[in-house]
Amino acid sequence: MSRGVEWEIDPTLDRIRDLVDVLGEPHRAYPVIHVAGTNGKSSTARLIEALLRERGLRTGLYTSPEMTTLRERIAIDGEPISEERFAEAFQDVLPYVQLVDGKHEARLSFFEVLTAMAFAAFADAPVDVAVVEVGMGGTWDATNVADGTVAVVTPIGLDHTRYLGDTLEEIAGEKAGIIKPGSVAVLSQQPVEAAEVLLRRVVETGAAAAREGIEYGVLSRDVAVGGQMIGVRGLHGTYDEIFLPLFGEHMASNAATALAAVEAFASGAPTRGEVALEAATRIAPGEAFLGGDEGQLDPALVRSGFAKSASPGRLEVARTGPTVLLDAAHNPAGMAATVATVTESFGFTRLVGVLAVAADKDVAGVLDQLEPVLAELVVTRNSSPRSLPPEELAEIAEGIFGPERVHVAERLDDAIDRAIGLAEETGEYRGAGVLITGSVVTAGDARTLLRVEEGR
Repeated sequence: MSRGVEWEIDPTLDRIRDLVDVLGEPHRAYPVIHVAGTNGKSSTARLIEALLRERGLRTGLYTSPEMTTLRERIAIDGEPISEERFAEAFQDVLPYVQLVDGKHEARLSFFEVLTAMAFAAFADAPVDVAVVEVGMGGTWDATNVADGTVAVVTPIGLDHTRYLGDTLEEIAGEKAGIIKPGSVAVLSQQPVEAAEVLLRRVVETGAAAAREGIEYGVLSRDVAVGGQMIGVRGLHGTYDEIFLPLFGEHMASNAATALAAVEAFASGAPTRGEVALEAATRIAPGEAFLGGDEGQLDPALVRSGFAKSASPGRLEVARTGPTVLLDAAHNPAGMAATVATVTESFGFTRLVGVLAVAADKDVAGVLDQLEPVLAELVVTRNSSPRSLPPEELAEIAEGIFGPERVHVAERLDDAIDRAIGLAEETGEYRGAGVLITGSVVTAGDARTLLRVEEGR
């Protein structure tokens, strides 16, 4: 981790290309489903992986950031690699990392080394398919040395503007970089400005497009205990009576996108070791992916795969009495989805928030989304050095909530205790709730403090 972040060094793929080259190109030993976007990347990647594994395939899953342990980022068959295997993977690539370090002005970054470790671990397993989430952006992200058979782009919004640009068009241009010649681009519902950029890239690369709301989408959705019941029109068939143990319209959308991605993969993805771009050769360049019934999945498999799915830290119920929710939303668009879901899926009569957020985020935008649904707010910090100091966060929050509704706690554990106490003040425990949010780090720290069991 002392190697730093590549965006603070130089946005280039030269270093990671040199590294995977001397490693024997492990990222070409299996087909890749590549996932980019601003919000919903990790959840969509996990849903894709769950469906692939349910089909009997051996899977690799590379996501970021982690909730509690770095090993979560590299998972095989749905489980983080062991401590021993993680250490072995690092030791295996280290001599080659040092070799490549000597060829460039800047050393390989933390994320570049971890990405190479993931590619090598997947090749060594070996996996049948790898689901790879972009770290940030797309074009210059270390994962983009891989050529995805299927390129998934989840909803794009304004985030990481210091690095990716401050307009939707600029950010979409970075994300679009994962769409490669001959691939299938599965595109979630997008703002018009972003959609235009993505579709232009589809045409330029001769890829095929599968668009939410046109080629695929959610047909029905009903709130259910512990999640929701959904119906989905995929690229090759219609699937109904699916129980999704995740909350909110955005999660239903993520599930539809994941299903379309797996259908696209199933309709013609190569086997391990074959060229990934062969997956879409039956589709005319630049045309929409209309499909037939060739890639239709077994509806029972879809229901079973989604029923087993999980997305830790995404409106996750950590405890009850009062209900405590953990959520990783960290930008205004993500927080808007969280607020809409809390309103729809939970009957809170009194909701208290705990917020710890990174200093480089649109803090005021996040607070604007939270204000209508929170009775009171406790501001604090998380374990990241990027966390905005509570006093500064409180000053911004007081301008939106008013001083009487904002409380300050220097430590997250104290903030959680304070919020639970505030939620229970009326004595109406059934309708009381606490929402802990603002960052993946915040959700992960709270998960550890509350000792949330994996898989819950």
